[in-house]
Amino acid sequence: MDEIVIAVDPGRDKCGVAVVGRQAGVLYKSVVAADKMAAAVAELAARHAAGTVVLGDRTGRKAAQAALAALRPGGRELAVRLVDEHRSTDEARTRYWRDHPPRGLARLVPVTLRVPPTPVDDYVAVIIAERYFLAADR
Repeated sequence: MDEIVIAVDPGRDKCGVAVVGRQAGVLYKSVVAADKMAAAVAELAARHAAGTVVLGDRTGRKAAQAALAALRPGGRELAVRLVDEHRSTDEARTRYWRDHPPRGLARLVPVTLRVPPTPVDDYVAVIIAERYFLAADR
């Protein structure tokens, strides 16, 4: 059976949330308001029968951990695992541009100078899940 985790890129104002399966890959990703993150995680954990939340270890981690500790979707406690998210935003921007290539003259601007028109916190959440699976395989 495919291991499925809920990944969270915590933040002060907004959070990236993703449902990622070890084999299935990305099943869902979104950016939600920080105050709606716990409700989103509870709903996704119940819908996907996920028992593990992987949480980025930087900005907003403490508040997110506290909110997640109180959750009991389906009467079960969620296991919360911290994952190093160092430089994940840079990686997320690169992935965004891979998925949404620029057109016209914008193609000439180097990737490192481009700023995505939308938040990439959902991409960061996916990267956090992938890092969790990589660390678990070692």
